Amino acid sequence: MIPSSGSIDTDRMRGPVERGDTRPLRWRLEQLERLQRLLAAAEAPLAEALAADLGKPELEAFLELSSVRQELEHTRRQLAGWLRPRPLPLPLWVLPGQAWLQPEPLGCVLIIGPWNYPFHLCLQPLVSALAAGNTAVLKPSEHAPRTAGLIAELVAEHLPADTVRVVLGDGAVAERLLEQRFDHIFFTGGARVGRLVMAAAARHLTPVTLELGGKSPAIVLDDADLTITARRLAWAKGLNAGQSCLAPDHLYLTPAVRQPLLQALALELRRFHGEDPLQSPDLGAIVDDARFQRLETLLHAPRAEGRILLGGRTDPSRRRIEPTVVAVQEPDHDPLMQEELFGPVLPVLEVADLDAALARIRQAPKPLAIYLFSRGREAGQHLLSGSSSGCVGINELMLHAALASVPFGGVGESGMGRYHGREGFLTFSHQRSVLQRPFSLDLPFRYPPYARGLPWLRRLLP
Repeated sequence: MIPSSGSIDTDRMRGPVERGDTRPLRWRLEQLERLQRLLAAAEAPLAEALAADLGKPELEAFLELSSVRQELEHTRRQLAGWLRPRPLPLPLWVLPGQAWLQPEPLGCVLIIGPWNYPFHLCLQPLVSALAAGNTAVLKPSEHAPRTAGLIAELVAEHLPADTVRVVLGDGAVAERLLEQRFDHIFFTGGARVGRLVMAAAARHLTPVTLELGGKSPAIVLDDADLTITARRLAWAKGLNAGQSCLAPDHLYLTPAVRQPLLQALALELRRFHGEDPLQSPDLGAIVDDARFQRLETLLHAPRAEGRILLGGRTDPSRRRIEPTVVAVQEPDHDPLMQEELFGPVLPVLEVADLDAALARIRQAPKPLAIYLFSRGREAGQHLLSGSSSGCVGINELMLHAALASVPFGGVGESGMGRYHGREGFLTFSHQRSVLQRPFSLDLPFRYPPYARGLPWLRRLLP
């Protein structure tokens, strides 16, 4: 662990990879076994750390741990198959010969984690990085200090220092890290910092994976099951106090479903959090005062204009905001629609139909997710053909992040690159092309003098 300097000898950490020490399956499985022991030791202290940093209920803390465990188990089961060379087809004129893709480690990689899921989104990419045979430097978020300190302690205890190092500190420490040469940078966070990471990586031509987020819309059509839709929306917007990159950011409703869905949402929120959600043990806190104040400021105008449809109360002393639904009348000018909300606030916009919703979605940067609630198969196909996003949920919300077998990643403003399962292994690997031919059957047509070979090559090649 490095407390705050941001200085790492990346050449030394790259050494085991360059020597080939990390390539055997045995080495990779040993690191995953160490990670498994780390996760077993993390369960009790992690719940306390996440409660201190984010006010997370114990169940939400368990979900962070469980997501990493699922990734780990899936990777351990599949890793031997992922490491096998993949044969490639060859044309007749190259035979006898063989070609294949051979996965190899990149070297020493940097993983910069976010504050909203500070354990899960730091350790899950580490599973893929180690499975691919790399060494890694972790930079947990300083905005979740208890969890960051716990990660540093657990990594120092369970993983060799020449394999994984943890650097603690603020943005200045991260900047100093980015000045060094890594072989891949994996960043989860906001688009503003993502641009800085990409610019820093360009100095060394370092490849990057950026998981950024954005304003992910949800659409509810007339034929949706409104009870289940409301239940899933209330859950997704309340999970981690709405501080999830995959949370529905705003909601498009047809006029026919507006009132019944609002009634169903009110019922589900009472079932989840009682008559006073600010006292609910199952509702987390906003991570810090600055982000709480930002959300509080965004609610000033809707309160004054009577546009709060559900909720709207806050508790500054505990940085709590009850799940809040707000009517949006001028989406092009409403501050709620200008940037990702990252809180338990759900703006609602009326649209005539699915086409109208898709037209608005296409005007904005490509989101991380689009969610559609409808019983009709045609509506789902229409959404897929008429929009672009990192992922799509049809009658479901946010579960992509919990499934190790389902690739996860953004597109455009919402990110680049993918991970989870095999995609994570590929992200942290180089697919090396290999061509092998025998010394026999060395046809002379490719060698000078070219005049004698050209007629034959015209017959053999397209």
